[in-house]
Formats: sequence, structure tokens, C-alpha cells
Amino acid sequence: MSRRYLSFVGFLAVLVTTVPLILGGARPVAALDTSAREAILMDYDTGQVLFEKNSTELMPPASMTKIMTVFLAFERLKDGRLKMTDEIPISENAWRKGGSKMFVEVGSRVVLSDLLMGIIVQSGNDATIALAEAISGSEEAFGELMTTRAREIGLERSVFRNSTGWPDPEHRMTAHDLAVLAAETIRRFPDYYSLFSETSFTYNKIKQGNRNPLLYKAMGVDGLKTGHTENAGYGLTVSAKRGDRRLILVVNGLSSVRERSDESERLIEWGFREFENLTFAKKGVPVETAEVWLGDRPKVPLVSDRDIVVAVKRAARKEMTVTVEYSGPIPAPIVAGQPIAMLRIASPDMQDRTVPLYAGADVGQLGPLGRITSAIGHLVWGAGG
Repeated sequence: MSRRYLSFVGFLAVLVTTVPLILGGARPVAALDTSAREAILMDYDTGQVLFEKNSTELMPPASMTKIMTVFLAFERLKDGRLKMTDEIPISENAWRKGGSKMFVEVGSRVVLSDLLMGIIVQSGNDATIALAEAISGSEEAFGELMTTRAREIGLERSVFRNSTGWPDPEHRMTAHDLAVLAAETIRRFPDYYSLFSETSFTYNKIKQGNRNPLLYKAMGVDGLKTGHTENAGYGLTVSAKRGDRRLILVVNGLSSVRERSDESERLIEWGFREFENLTFAKKGVPVETAEVWLGDRPKVPLVSDRDIVVAVKRAARKEMTVTVEYSGPIPAPIVAGQPIAMLRIASPDMQDRTVPLYAGADVGQLGPLGRITSAIGHLVWGAGG
């Protein structure tokens, strides 16, 4: 097994010219805790969990459920099954529902664009049920659709019994599932996601503000949804973007509106302050070269099939190692795209990350005379001779 240690500073200089090359001077990351009963802080680009507390435990999600309801509506808008101008009928069942309201009128028809604002901004249970009934015929059927689609997009444990998050002992999500759902909503629906950043909406001459407290602060927050019931406590699923970085936070089980706001702000600030995203390989750009045995070229470039980005603690940069590992020299012929090596990224504060590297070019085999000459040279002078 050949193992080549790459100079971390030089490695970044070649592949990530925008990353500062001074690795010292970072503060140690303080131990973190939260008063939230469940929490998760996730890096959007890498999917890495930067902090978590009970994030895979089932919990009542309250109105954060509505992100899934809106997700299903966005899917239908994107593929043409729904249009923003569609008029959605308001049933008595939707109109009578308690809790937060958009204040739609029974028997009326509301255009989908308004109904979505009533769900996202005003958290209207009446609007949410009307949309569920329009899509599936009944809220019960819509809950089954939500659960089925949730599994398909990577929500591992969530079970939905209604569209609103109304208390039900069988209606449960996890903080991790909510973070995945938020990421998928942002990734799949860039044309519609901006609705989550609206701070107010007026319907039927009633103006209501968005309940997401962090939208009103200059910290890069652009969505998603609050939730609250007596059993769930106060919760929030939120995303914030600064420069090229985006974080997703889910908290639940907090004791008050104020605590929800303060704790969410603190955790997001911690994530941006203590972590950075480093690019260790760019798709198709050679990372290193590997020695070739009996080939028509002595070395073959090693490339990744995608950008390799890792969220790392700023304080850990000095202690990181990046190595390329392969069993070599690699015998020719070699076909471009053939997996032949591994990039290993190691740091004391995280589990090693390994990424396959591929041949970046074809390498032909030497003819009989060339193979004999090369073999003799290898025996006499070694691989570098």
C-alpha cells in the first residue's frame, strides 16, 4: 500500500485558492449544550451534523409538520399538477379547525398562491387542511401520502397523521428528519423557497406576521417554520446563509417564545463561528499522481468524480492530515475512470473521511521490449528510476 502525505497548506493552495493559508491562531471550540429537548445543527452543503441532542428521537413536531405539506404542494407546482392560480375550495372541516388561522371563509375558493402564504407565514390550520383535501381528498389520505413520500426523500422515522401537526399520539417526526426535509425543500425548489422569507401576509383584511423570530434579525435567516403545542413545547426549523455557507437548525421542546429565539440564534452563531467548509478536491482536477507499472506513461493523474467539501472546526486545521492511498505501482493498462486510490482526510475531532479517486487518463501497456526494459529498470533503480 502506497501512502502519500499531502502538505495540507500546499494542498489547499493548489485546490482552494480562496482559503487562507495561515492555519494557526484559531480558538478552541467550547463545549456546547442546549436547553432544547431535541436539537440538530447541520451543514447544508456537506450534510454533516455539527451538533445534535436527541436528534433521532421521535417527537411531536407541531406546526413544523407544515413544511412537509408545503413540500408536497411545491412538487405539484414544479411538475404542473398544480398552478399558483388554482382556486382551492374551503370545506367546513378546514374552516372549523382551531389553532392558528388564515381566516378563510367556509364555501369560498382561495387561490393557491394565497393559501401557501397563509400556511407559511400565518401557519393557518384552515389553509393547511384545505390544501391537503385538494391534493388527496381527505386529510387522512394526505397523511398517508406524507408518510410515503417522506420515506422516499430520506425521512427515516417520521409518521404523519395530519397535515397541520395537530396533536396526535401517532404523529411524530425527528429533528434529524426535519433537517433533511428542510435541506430537500431548499435544494429542490429554489423558485418557491423564497416564500419562507416573507415576514407578513394580509388576507381578508387581517395582517399577520411570520412567527419565525430570526427573520427579523440581520443574521442571514431565510426560512423555514415554527411550531408550538403544549406537549411539543416551542420549536423551530430554520436555515441561515452567509456567503457560500448555509446551516440548518432544528430545535424543539423549549419553554417559551423568547427561549426559542435566543437559543436558536446562539446555536446558529456558534455554527458559523466555529466551523468552516474546506474543499479538498474539485471534480476532474488532479489531486495527485500514482506510479504506473509497465505503462506507456510513468504516472497517472488521480481525480475525484465530484467536489469534496468537508465542514471542519477552525481550531482543528493545524492538526488535519490529507493522504492519498493506493496499492502500487498500478499495473497497466489503466482506463480513465477506473477507481485506483483513496483520499483520506483525518482530524482528531472527527471520524476519518475516505473518498475514492479515479484514473484521470488512459494508460496503455508497453510492448514486449518496453516491458522488459522497464522491469529491468525497476529492479535496478526502483520505481523512481
